[in-house]
Amino acid sequence: MSAGRLIAVVGPSGVGKDSVMAELVAQWPELCLLRRVITRAPDLGGEAYEAVSPETFERMVAEGAFCVHWGAHTLRYGIPSTAFDQVRAGQWCLANFSRDALVEAARIFPALTVLNLTASPETLAARLATRGRETPQVIAQRLAQADKALPPGLDVITLSNDGALDETVARTLAALQPVRA
Repeated sequence: MSAGRLIAVVGPSGVGKDSVMAELVAQWPELCLLRRVITRAPDLGGEAYEAVSPETFERMVAEGAFCVHWGAHTLRYGIPSTAFDQVRAGQWCLANFSRDALVEAARIFPALTVLNLTASPETLAARLATRGRETPQVIAQRLAQADKALPPGLDVITLSNDGALDETVARTLAALQPVRA
């Protein structure tokens, strides 16, 4: 059995995490894209997620439904506990993560690689405005957090996603190649 790994994709809002992840899975079919549980209304675009109420989310936390969970931007996010079993069984999994949850993720997943996506403030602002989920005030708040530092001691691959999606994905696949070998 090969060693499994969790690839935690992080970066500021609007950096293109969901687009990069979708294309990574399209080009690397063995990669498992984990579906998060979020206290967000359903069908708001972007990633595929399981929408739940805050009360349901808290019940799920109490029942141990998540291996990692966190709060950000007035929402709650959870990675299903089945992800741990998948990685332990040798699966490579990809998940949209919060920078604030990485220390906990590293404690639970010894084989963790962080894909840290970056982009210029102008790119981030344009993408956030285009997706239409946030007010100008919320966009400003998210941009203020864009350069938040990562915790030390993690296996991190940092790539800019200011350019074309296919270029970012090609650089990501090349950067992951030594880890996969």
